[in-house]
Parts: sequence; C-alpha cells; structure tokens
Amino acid sequence: MTKEKLNTTQRALRILKALKGRSLTGLTNKELCEAIGETPVNVTRAIAFLEAEGFVQRLDTGAYGLSYQILQIAVSHEAEMQKASERLAQVRARVQAGAF
Repeated sequence: MTKEKLNTTQRALRILKALKGRSLTGLTNKELCEAIGETPVNVTRAIAFLEAEGFVQRLDTGAYGLSYQILQIAVSHEAEMQKASERLAQVRARVQAGAF
C-alpha cells in the first residue's frame, strides 16, 4: 500500500472494508493497523469515530467487529435488491408476453 495522507473518513471506510467477513471474530487494533497500513493512533481515532456512529463494536475478545447496525444496513440492501429483481422479472414476463 502506498503511503498517502488519509482523513478520518477514509480510514474509517478502510477499517469497515478490513472487517468484512470478520463480524464474529473481529480484528484487533494491531491487526487493523497492519490491514490498512496506518498507525495505532490513527486507527484508534477512526475506531472511536465508527463506534460513536454505531458501525463498529468491541467484541468480548477485545477485537473490533461490525455492529448490528451495519449488518442491518446490509440486510435492508439485500431486501431492496430482491424487490428490484422481482420487479424486473415481472417486467420481463410482461414484455415477453406482449402485454405492453
């Protein structure tokens, strides 16, 4: 990873990406530092920001994982995509049946 100056939002987004698939096991501060190539101070600040906004939670192990709030966002997105898929299937069926 190239060294570039990141703002808190960029760091926070990179942390969320690093935590993908780690909701149950999480990552420690050190592991997050290694994953996104940032210093412990910057990762700690970004984690505090994400915790305050409800996107990350500290697990019993001390590691950080995605919170239920962000998982709810993912589930809502999936439901919306399912509705869109169903609607497209209806349109496709009408077009194929010559209903338009």
